[in-house]
Amino acid sequence: MRHAMLLLVLLPALAWSGPMRAAQTPASATSAPAPAASTAAQDDSVDLRDIRNFTRAYEIIRQAYVEKVSNRELMDKAISGMLAGLDPHSAYLDRQGLDTLDEDTSGRYGGLGVEVAQVNGELMVVAPLDGSPAARAGIKPGDVILKVDQAPVDPDDVDASIAKLRGEPGTKITLTVVHEKSSVPTDIAMTRERIALTSVNVRELEPGYAYIRISQFQADTVDDLQSKFAALEKKHGPQKGAVLDLRSNPGGLVTAAVGVSNAFLDSGRIVSTRGRLADANMSFDATPGDILHGAPLILLVDNGTASAAEIVAGALQDNRRALVMGRRTFGKGVVQTVIPVDENHAIKLTTARYYTPSGRSIQAEGITPDIRIADLVARAGDHGPSLIGSEADLPNHLANEAPDTTRPTPIKPDDDGALARSDYALAQALNVLKGLALSRKNAAATAH
Repeated sequence: MRHAMLLLVLLPALAWSGPMRAAQTPASATSAPAPAASTAAQDDSVDLRDIRNFTRAYEIIRQAYVEKVSNRELMDKAISGMLAGLDPHSAYLDRQGLDTLDEDTSGRYGGLGVEVAQVNGELMVVAPLDGSPAARAGIKPGDVILKVDQAPVDPDDVDASIAKLRGEPGTKITLTVVHEKSSVPTDIAMTRERIALTSVNVRELEPGYAYIRISQFQADTVDDLQSKFAALEKKHGPQKGAVLDLRSNPGGLVTAAVGVSNAFLDSGRIVSTRGRLADANMSFDATPGDILHGAPLILLVDNGTASAAEIVAGALQDNRRALVMGRRTFGKGVVQTVIPVDENHAIKLTTARYYTPSGRSIQAEGITPDIRIADLVARAGDHGPSLIGSEADLPNHLANEAPDTTRPTPIKPDDDGALARSDYALAQALNVLKGLALSRKNAAATAH
């Protein structure tokens, strides 16, 4: 992913100097055996003709291009083009790009709060961040940005359009967007804001049922999750189950994804990575300490769930720790490492593929939910006024002499179906979660 959708993996013994960008993880990590190098790769070489063609093309551009181009600019573009031709996620980062990367992993920057990716020369929205200008303006996963301030997105220089999305808070910008399942471009005017993203939000949906929303994986996500969930339990007591919402989560740090997975697992493989370098072959395993203490967990995903978020989905699904509901995920199953070149430049290079605990690669495939939920909107049905809805509405009705105080407070008629109307998928997840919690309770009662 461009920018915040980086998967950063520890590569401690590479052949270049300079610090690697990485983070600690609470789960245990081990190195896996490196795959053998192929004979074809060993025999590959660049001959004199290849070098001559490159230098000849360089000189032709430098001397004959309609406008003067400096040698430094030509070399930067040559490196950028070499990386861009590999895959959509590898890139050459200058100082501005490195600063943007640091902003993304900290969750603080000036812009629209939208994660994008270059897909077949198009600028596609992966996910808008919660509460951001992009989310409030109606930008959705799968939308394609055609123009930025009326300037068409250049398929050969998509990075230039991406850079324009950020800017000083208070400045205005207009995006020309084609929404998913539409062919009509729409101009959407927005104002850039200071994005100070809190990646974790925790609350109760109903008494005993927690809602955990993670909008992206930052350096502080794991600590934030643990502290906020502990505060919820201190206030409301142990939870009977939880919904973990990773919809429109564009990813982030691998170490944060491993830590979040570990928070819900007592044991088992979380993820493994495999690449051509020995240090790119790693595996991460869970350590004891499930914050839900085994209570049922529903994981909500959609087509904006990508990268590190898919690591969590794959880990919890393969370990049978969570029931995954929603739509097929984005399908980014490769890992990028930031490798310093000098003090002002670095290469963001795809160095490995990652695999779920069962050995699946989800690259360009995504994760298929256990229960599919279409992108639907629930609306209240048309009905006439109801004067009497229950026995309690009848005049002179007898009161219940022994009301059951152990049951949850009945939902008020005005609230009936409110969650389904505001978030259909979440309402369905809560219904399934209640069923799982009831089954667990009955199983425990039978065992005793």
